[in-house]
Amino acid sequence: MRRPVALRLNAALATLAVAAATGVVLSMPEAASAAATGSATGYATQNGGTTGGAGGTTVRATTGTAIHTALCNRASSSTPITIQVEGTINHGNTAKVSGNSCNTAAGVIELKQISNVTLVGVGSGAVFDQLGIHIRESSNIIIQNVTVKNVKKSGSPTSNGGDAIGMESDVRNVWVDHTTLEASGGESEGYDGLFDMKDNTQYVTLSYSTLRNSGRGGLVGSSETELSNGYITYHHNLYENIDSRAPLLRGGIAHIYNNYYVKLNESGINSRAGARAKVDNNYFKNSKDVLGTFYTDAAGYWQVGGNTFDNVTWSAKGSENNPAGPDPKSNTTVSIPYSYSLDNASCVPAIVAATAGANKGLKVSDGSCSPTTPTPTPDPTDPTPDPTDPTQPGGTNLSIGAGSDGSSKASGSSYGNVRDGDMSTFWSPAGSTGSISIKWGTATSVSKVNIREASGSTGAIGAWKVVNGDTGAVLTSGTGAGAITVPRTSLKKITFEITGSSGTPKVAEFETYAG
Repeated sequence: MRRPVALRLNAALATLAVAAATGVVLSMPEAASAAATGSATGYATQNGGTTGGAGGTTVRATTGTAIHTALCNRASSSTPITIQVEGTINHGNTAKVSGNSCNTAAGVIELKQISNVTLVGVGSGAVFDQLGIHIRESSNIIIQNVTVKNVKKSGSPTSNGGDAIGMESDVRNVWVDHTTLEASGGESEGYDGLFDMKDNTQYVTLSYSTLRNSGRGGLVGSSETELSNGYITYHHNLYENIDSRAPLLRGGIAHIYNNYYVKLNESGINSRAGARAKVDNNYFKNSKDVLGTFYTDAAGYWQVGGNTFDNVTWSAKGSENNPAGPDPKSNTTVSIPYSYSLDNASCVPAIVAATAGANKGLKVSDGSCSPTTPTPTPDPTDPTPDPTDPTQPGGTNLSIGAGSDGSSKASGSSYGNVRDGDMSTFWSPAGSTGSISIKWGTATSVSKVNIREASGSTGAIGAWKVVNGDTGAVLTSGTGAGAITVPRTSLKKITFEITGSSGTPKVAEFETYAG
């Protein structure tokens, strides 16, 4: 049994107002400020990227029930949505809500069997009090600027198996950013992990977050034989007053850089069961056994460089204890597929103090040890920015200069109008349904499309399919115009097929993007 962890809760959290039990869900205008700030980093940028609810509607919620209601009110389980959360979310205001686009449960924020969701704290802050965030069989999820505290697996009340944020069962592409995850003790006090991933969870980034006052920071893999997880990035996080698992890695690959570790009481980065960790430019202070393989004879591996060890103690090697120190050396190499900038380890305590955690203004490092606030900027290569729709995907609109064709068009409209960069022209089908295609002379990679309806016809487009025009395969389907994420596909022709509408659908622009 591990010793209790000292209680160091942030007293400022106690002053946050408790939301009314019923909560509110208000439709909000789509605006850049409503979405998560900045872009995903690390492994969350791979496997097609992580954009959350970008391009979808935005709602405001002040209770857990309201969060569930927002998920359940979507047209489908993949319809993009950004949920702005303000106030205290707890057991008393978090009920199960039913619907075709959700699978929720009482006493936990349930992101289950869904995709394309952003959960972001706004206003005076969002605090999930004794209530965990549960991600299962889901993909493309962003959680940003929230506090999750005192989630228990035993005692009362319990939630989410004791994990502040837990991911399990075929989870892909999650970006958790600027969060504060904290407990008030260890397992003997009823708490489990702060940030756990298991059962085939991949492509996750934890950035600019604070994890504190817990027996267990978090794990990747639930046992020595459960090795289906990996491709996890941890950067610019504060781990403070943690007994162990900072993190525990079982199999898979992790990239761990520019984190500040202070008061790791028993062990820190525990790479085991074949796991490989690239550990760059971190700062370890007043801690014990901060890197190695611990509590098992199933070896793990690490590549180290640029780290600072400040008052770190190391235990002796044993049959189930293989600390990397006192002079840590690499015993593997890890190739990282994405670009990143490393702050020097000497400034990590200062830059992490200025940026990590909820309610820090979403500040990030500029790569030179200085905090900065990321702001959305229009892409100068896109010749058709629409100031009324700032939620469009970023990057080059590949439809400009491409070809187009489709089903029978209504009088006065043209296939070419959907790729001319002019919102005043449009294509319309001869009836209430029809298809329009963008095509290129050579294979082109597409991962997002944006369907813009002409003025006066907004909301007319109902059900639709996006089809690979080369093969006829359906890439995705849904309802309503707007930004659509599809599996990254190399093709010469992509088709937007309207299968249901109200009124006369009019497509002003059919934009395509690489990512």
